[in-house]
Amino acid sequence: MNHFERFPSLWVALAMIAGITLGALSPGLVTALAGARIASINLVVAVLIWAMVYPMMVGVDFGAIKGVAKQPKGLILTLVVNWLVKPFTMALLTVLFFEHVFAPFIAAEDAAQYIAGLILLGAAPCTAMVFV
Repeated sequence: MNHFERFPSLWVALAMIAGITLGALSPGLVTALAGARIASINLVVAVLIWAMVYPMMVGVDFGAIKGVAKQPKGLILTLVVNWLVKPFTMALLTVLFFEHVFAPFIAAEDAAQYIAGLILLGAAPCTAMVFV
């Protein structure tokens, strides 16, 4: 493994520090980047997400997909966790936090919207995880 692969947490932390520093030093640039949109999609974010996902896409062995039926346990486990466990766990946690723990700090109508959004987030598998 090279240094980039060995220390991902370091690179994420450095990228966050660089982004915060850039935003503090040049707020106009941040505003311009935020305004680069097509059909409500920020172009900078779209390019960076593509740059993150592309290396995983080119590493996928599409020939191995035929072998999934021979050993279906992994696929079944993934489907059960992603569609039966995660949404209900996320619903339980969001209700716990937004209706009880954080209830004094968040308006009830806002809490209901957060709960709905987080349940949807919990139901959607992470794109990067799916590619890996």
